[in-house]
Amino acid sequence: MKLYDLDASGNCYKARLFAGLANIDLEVIAVDFVNGAHKQPPLIDLNPLGQLPILQDGPFTLRDSQAILVYLAGEYGGLAWWPNHPQGQADIVQWLSFAANEIQHSLCAARLVEKFGYGLDQSAALAMAPGVLEWLDRHLAQHDWLAIGRPSIADCAVYPYVVLAPEGRVDLKPYRHVCAWLERVEGLPGYVAKP
Repeated sequence: MKLYDLDASGNCYKARLFAGLANIDLEVIAVDFVNGAHKQPPLIDLNPLGQLPILQDGPFTLRDSQAILVYLAGEYGGLAWWPNHPQGQADIVQWLSFAANEIQHSLCAARLVEKFGYGLDQSAALAMAPGVLEWLDRHLAQHDWLAIGRPSIADCAVYPYVVLAPEGRVDLKPYRHVCAWLERVEGLPGYVAKP
């Protein structure tokens, strides 16, 4: 199974992190992003959006980090990471959506501008960040894990851009429950260090 990867990408890190925690073997293939390899054949043929990560499992190809997490958990991770009941799955999916929306448009966007010079509205991203982190901190004041009462792909989806938020000039220190959760994730067996 191959993961076409960019080490600095939080979205690629989601797949690497989960594979480490679930003991899933991945052949990680570094992509020359700077020179646009992700927008040229053969990668553009695998993902016409020209984005990373891309997962190839035999003849099956998948794009989008959230979808990759669901697939890896369902196919290889077992019920510990992706339960077989709709309530547990829905609990996890709401966090995948949170990662793809609230986290993406705040913490991730601020990092993309600060670290990589993307032409996004950094002030809007930074203005959103405290509300996102306060909401997450309130949830984690009541729960050790984001969903289903144990580590799941929900944690793998949200963790990367939260832990990388300081690279976007977002201070995590005021959010003690978030900081404690980051430490819990980092203490899991198989944890893969952040880029």
